[in-house]
Amino acid sequence: HIIKALEPFFSAVLSSIILGQIFALPVYLSLVPVVGGVALACFKSLSFSWLSFLTAMGSNAAFALRAIFSKRALQSAEKISAPNLFAVVTGMAFFALLPISIAVEWTRYLPVWETAMETYSASAVLYLSLSAGLFHYLNNEVMYLALDKVHPVTLAVGNTLKRVFILVASVIIFHTSMSPTSIIGASIAIPGTLVYSLTKQYYDNKAAKAGAAATRGN
Repeated sequence: HIIKALEPFFSAVLSSIILGQIFALPVYLSLVPVVGGVALACFKSLSFSWLSFLTAMGSNAAFALRAIFSKRALQSAEKISAPNLFAVVTGMAFFALLPISIAVEWTRYLPVWETAMETYSASAVLYLSLSAGLFHYLNNEVMYLALDKVHPVTLAVGNTLKRVFILVASVIIFHTSMSPTSIIGASIAIPGTLVYSLTKQYYDNKAAKAGAAATRGN
């Protein structure tokens, strides 16, 4: 969770490299409390694994790149709708990961199925699996609809804050205990999002006014 909280930074950096979008320094600095707060809120253990670190960093890069290139596709001349774009991306991801899943985890399929059968019927497992897949798909499709309206960095911040809301939901529904560090982290991250939004909006408006003034001058 701590490493995944770096996703907004990946999105900001890759946006500047790929899209050529450079924000004012205060906009980048405003991401610090968001990332730091979520890191505190999600902090549970000091244990460290290089495998977890590298895979989480790769996931950050992949999610940021997906958002950036999807944003570019949505703004291209041959415009594609957000739901159709997500369907294409999901299909490509499925066929890309299916052989990797089979090669790495095929020996685990049967034991996991047998364990599930000890508690649920086959129809119940299939129903829950399909329902989970459907809701996950719809969740991400809504994300693509939002991507058509907002900047990738804003979307990354929203995904980061989602971790805080998951923690809050777990406390309310599952009565999960929350450490003082988690409470402090959530208290930093949520107002930090407002600071980021206001900062970015201020500099966007400033740049728009400067562009309009330059146009009138010409």
